[in-house]
Amino acid sequence: MASSSSDGFSVVVLASDLGIDARPFLQKQPADQLPEVAEEDDDWHDCSQDLSHDEDFSDLEFLQFFKLQGSDKAGNRIFRIVGKYFPAPVVSGDRLRKYIFHKICSDLPEGPFCIVYMHSTVQKEDNSPGMSILRWIYEELPMEMKERLQLVYFVHPGIRSRLVFATLGRLFLSGGLYWKIKYVSRLQYLWDDIKKGEIEIPDFVQEHDDILEHRPLTDYGIEPDPLYLTEMPHTAYPFGRYEDRWASREYMS
Repeated sequence: MASSSSDGFSVVVLASDLGIDARPFLQKQPADQLPEVAEEDDDWHDCSQDLSHDEDFSDLEFLQFFKLQGSDKAGNRIFRIVGKYFPAPVVSGDRLRKYIFHKICSDLPEGPFCIVYMHSTVQKEDNSPGMSILRWIYEELPMEMKERLQLVYFVHPGIRSRLVFATLGRLFLSGGLYWKIKYVSRLQYLWDDIKKGEIEIPDFVQEHDDILEHRPLTDYGIEPDPLYLTEMPHTAYPFGRYEDRWASREYMS
């Protein structure tokens, strides 16, 4: 069918077997009465769209590796992540993503927030989900949520972590996230931005911090005394029982 006017004409072709009412296409409508299609396109980034409210995360909640706690001195709410608590071999990347989205949607109030990630004694095979999965989870976050994330405090980064982020960080992480990472080599430096008592520090994290304080070369992957030999008692005479025998030989000669 065709319609013409003094300004020109337009042609609209509709398949007759689709049962579509053609009248809306043939009548001029004001802009405020047009079908609101654009608003539906914005729903794709809703963080709860693909979460099942019946899904049970009690096992992950019990581990407490991802937990909302106090605020830093700038007023950002804190998500505390303890890497040692995360069992990477038994939790899939998709379930980790759903759990993080669940925590953000259910626990995090409005306003800016930050992340305190504790890397103390983390083993790659046991506790790391992989950089590609972490990047995928971050990219899936709504843009508004990315903008609300202000800082990522990376506590106790090892030499390997520093090298990986320095060489591959810009490639695997979004530019916005890469520049939000702040390395914190000691807990005493964390208290410059967060008041003590705002977040819970596990005992093993504090113990690891004490070790680094007394052996700072460990920060650079150098363990000067891995067997603690300097703490073992030593004998005053290393030759021991053979010393008298050598003395008697000198006397006989």
